[in-house]
Amino acid sequence: MKPRRKPTAARKPHYFPDENVAERWDARHLAGQTEFDEYRFVGCDFSGADLSNKRFSDCLFERCNLSSAGLAGTALQNVAFDDCKLLGLQFTACRDMLFGVHFDQCQLRYASFAARKMPATRFVRCALDEADFADADLSAAVFQDCSLAGAVFQKTQLVGADFTTATGFTIDPESNQLRGARFTLHGLLGVVAKYELVIE
Repeated sequence: MKPRRKPTAARKPHYFPDENVAERWDARHLAGQTEFDEYRFVGCDFSGADLSNKRFSDCLFERCNLSSAGLAGTALQNVAFDDCKLLGLQFTACRDMLFGVHFDQCQLRYASFAARKMPATRFVRCALDEADFADADLSAAVFQDCSLAGAVFQKTQLVGADFTTATGFTIDPESNQLRGARFTLHGLLGVVAKYELVIE
């Protein structure tokens, strides 16, 4: 039996034709268009917008607000979010096919990734308080300098995930798969919290 290959993250999108750089757009600019390939969105306000059934491929959202946007049937295929407000986003409603995301310095409080397959996803310096990761596949995911207070991990696949610089998390080792996951000694307190151990 061959050993399972460790999942690897897709390369973040970095090429955007000049005509595909959209600055300060709002939802009206997206009307009538369903596919966006190699777009860079800068300083756009899509908060509360209905992005249902649109497809974004190899796109970058930079300093954008997408809080509470509708994502029913939305395709996010290798899409990066940099310094974005993504409060309460229901990523669980997105299309499964080729789903791939990257997050840097994003506000993701109350976001839901429940049941999403997203191995090797990188969260860098993100606020993920109260986010929902129940039933998600986060094998080899990285939570670099992320806050995870109140985040829900239930039946979550966390094999090989990196929590060494994450803070605030509570993860039950009996209801989540943690083989090979990385923690600091201090971070382990969030893994054994239910046992009420005294660690000196």
